[in-house]
Amino acid sequence: MSVLRQKPPEISNSSATGDSTKKPGMPDFKGLDAGTGPSPRARTSVILFHKPKGYLVTRKDERERKTVYHILPPFLLQEGWVPIGRLDKDSRGLLLFTQDGTMVDRLTAPGGCEKTYEVEIRGRISDDDLSRVLQGVSTSIGILKVHRITKKREVGPKTQLEVVLQEGKNRHLRRIFHALKDPKFHTPLKVLDLKRIQIGTLPLDIPVGTWRFSTPDEERQLLAIFKIPIHRG
Repeated sequence: MSVLRQKPPEISNSSATGDSTKKPGMPDFKGLDAGTGPSPRARTSVILFHKPKGYLVTRKDERERKTVYHILPPFLLQEGWVPIGRLDKDSRGLLLFTQDGTMVDRLTAPGGCEKTYEVEIRGRISDDDLSRVLQGVSTSIGILKVHRITKKREVGPKTQLEVVLQEGKNRHLRRIFHALKDPKFHTPLKVLDLKRIQIGTLPLDIPVGTWRFSTPDEERQLLAIFKIPIHRG
C-alpha cells in the first residue's frame, strides 16, 4: 500500500422509499406530512444526505434533469436549505445542507475543511504520479493538487484510491486524473467511480438516497474546527 500524505411520504429522517434512517439521539419527525404539514424544527443546522449518481446539485435545471431536490423532502427547498459545496452529476456520497451562510463560507473556503473520497480509476498510477498530485498537476483550469492520497489496491486494469482534498474546484479529481497517463499504455487515467465518504468530522453513515439531521454533538465537533457559533432557534 502506497500512502502519500431519493418525495418521502412523510417528513422523517427518511429516503424516497420512506425508510427511516433515524440515528439514536436524533429528533424523530415521522408522522408530519411532507406536502402540507409544518416542517420539522431542526435541533441542528446541518443535514446529511447520501447523494446517488445521476442527480444534479442545484435548485432547478433548465434542461429539466433530475436534481437532489427531487429526492429530498420539500421543506429543504421551501425553507432555503442550501448545499455546502457540490458533487457533480456522476459522483455520489456525502452532501451537507444548511441555512447558515457563515457555515457555507467556512466549510467551502480553500483549506477550510478536509473532504475524503473513494476513487476508482481505469488505469494504473505510478508512484511518481502519486507524488506529483501532492505538489500540483497542470490541468485545463490550472494547477490542481490533493492533500493526501493512498493507493488502496489494484484490480486488473483498475486502481482504487482514497483521496483527501482541502480545496475543491469543479470536477477537481476528474481533471487531475485525466491529466495523468497509465505508465504502460500511455492513455489518460479515467475516473470510473467517485464517492465522498467524509466531510470534516462527519462520516457517510446512511444508505444511498437517504438523509438525516446531524446530532448536536456532531454539529458541535464540526463547527468547533472553524470556531463558528452554534445558533438555536
